[in-house]
Amino acid sequence: MLAFLKLLVCLLIAAVFSLPPPKPTVTLQPSWTQIYSGETVTVRCEIQGDTEWDYEWETNSTIKPANQNEYRIRSASSSNSGNYRCKGRMKSSWHKTTEWSDSVTLTVSDNKPRPVLTVSPSWLSPGASVTLNCQVEHPSAGWSFYWYKAVPDLSEKSSSYELLPDGSGTAQDSYIIHGQTHTAGYVCRAGRGDPEYHTDHTLSLHCMLFSDVHSAASLTVSPDRVQHFTSDSVSLTCEGNFTEWRVRKFSEDGRLSDCRRMTGSTCNINTSESDTGVYWCESGSGEFSSAVNITVQNDGNGPILVSPVHPVTEGASVSLSCSLRTQKILSNVFFYHNDKLIQNDTRGELNISAVSKSDEGFYKCQYSGRESAQSWMSVKGQQDQNISCVFVKMILMLEKEH
Repeated sequence: MLAFLKLLVCLLIAAVFSLPPPKPTVTLQPSWTQIYSGETVTVRCEIQGDTEWDYEWETNSTIKPANQNEYRIRSASSSNSGNYRCKGRMKSSWHKTTEWSDSVTLTVSDNKPRPVLTVSPSWLSPGASVTLNCQVEHPSAGWSFYWYKAVPDLSEKSSSYELLPDGSGTAQDSYIIHGQTHTAGYVCRAGRGDPEYHTDHTLSLHCMLFSDVHSAASLTVSPDRVQHFTSDSVSLTCEGNFTEWRVRKFSEDGRLSDCRRMTGSTCNINTSESDTGVYWCESGSGEFSSAVNITVQNDGNGPILVSPVHPVTEGASVSLSCSLRTQKILSNVFFYHNDKLIQNDTRGELNISAVSKSDEGFYKCQYSGRESAQSWMSVKGQQDQNISCVFVKMILMLEKEH
């Protein structure tokens, strides 16, 4: 019996020593397979058990790691991109090695990421709360977020950044602004890792006022209407006690541009479809006017709605009409408010003798079966200083490092 037990023990020992060595595993710390130039990452070869090992690496990256159990890349570059695998060799039995591990692919991008800043809602009334969202290409990969107010320097076309309250290294990719009441700009950026790697700042997102604010700068449009036909001559004039002006436009495709035909304080436009957008004035010393919508009709045979560019004060009277390129005065016009028919008689004008807040909304007209585009008419209280604002990206702004 004793001999049998000895034999069994010997067989068990032989079986243990004849087992193949465990297969190694390559891990990344942090575990992100997609990183950016300048980030720090450690590539590690892990083999289970108490055996002491020497390590061998195989990679198709330009830089080969040293034959140790881990390889720390302190400032990654595209030359570190590649597949990494490893195997181990027993120190006590040099001829005995593990099989190769599965490969782990590390991709290093030379393009520094720039998050995208979005806002909800994009239109808001004074005093309302607005939520900013900072979106990164790889959102789950350990990012913390930093939130700033942009302080523009128009003379230099640049900006500086002031950290918002509780806006440093937040885990949430959103930030709520309470009580937005004036023109302001915001940016965000993200960071991760140790030492922390930072993205570029986002492009600045500005809230442009749509109102008759009591500002030192104002904008008038001639002819005074939102909608225009192609090839119409439209002038936008900046007014205020300043010597230097520019008229700026935020277009439907998200581009910010300056008026190309400025004569003194007036921008002259010979309209085309590309002129549709949001316009405002900026003085050389940084004063902003309220902003207005300009829409250019893309149907040369259809009607346009003639409605005021600026908000109408409660209690005032207003007239809306319908116009063709070849005929300015029309009759038998249908008028709609928020897609609801409100007038369909022989009159060619929609007259509101005393405007109230309930009159605010989208209007359009219809003539001979053809509809105009719709335009928003704002109504402000007699004491209101601003009505609403729209957030736009200031994409021509040059960035400074914080």
